[in-house]
Amino acid sequence: MKILAMTDIHGAYETAGRIIAKEAGISAIIIGGDLTTNGSADEAKVALREFSKANFPIITVAGNMDPREIEETLSTNSISVNACGTMLDDVGIFGVSGSPFTPMHTPNEISEEEISFRAHSGWKDVQAARIKIFVPHAPPHNTKLDKLRSGQHVGSTSVRKFVEQFQPDALICGHIHESRGVDVLEKTAMANCGPAANGFYAILTVGKTVSVELKG
Repeated sequence: MKILAMTDIHGAYETAGRIIAKEAGISAIIIGGDLTTNGSADEAKVALREFSKANFPIITVAGNMDPREIEETLSTNSISVNACGTMLDDVGIFGVSGSPFTPMHTPNEISEEEISFRAHSGWKDVQAARIKIFVPHAPPHNTKLDKLRSGQHVGSTSVRKFVEQFQPDALICGHIHESRGVDVLEKTAMANCGPAANGFYAILTVGKTVSVELKG
């Protein structure tokens, strides 16, 4: 199984569409948050309908720059995995919308306690899956994936604790644009896809295990 993962589209829907069009053999698309930049529900609906013409399941969470009211649109026009999970054959995918609180006071920020609650809630839906993929918008704290240019680590402590405890097979995140990269925590292969608005994305190849490759 081949899954295309994108985060931080930020309204660059034509760029995201080109990414989808050039990757052959895809089984599903993951959009890991920030589809919009404080955009409307109607904007998100149009974008998702355009992406769905590729006839792949679209699995989503919202990002910190997506207004909270977009959650209903994601649930209606895609497979939202915020605080829940979905199955693709024997692969379980679950996620967490939003980010920890930031100094920027962006539209969709939540407490670490809420992040933990949503992660555990989604895990319950997929814990019987052979392969488990975790999609929090925010990266785990103190990794290669959450570092600002200043060197400060600003990822989610709850995401990190969850990964250390449950060790899903893979984690896809975004949020911190400048920390595009890959890392490993316990047994979990992790990737910050980087902003799809700049043409960046990742490919997950699922076999006996999951491999993650950054592209773009």
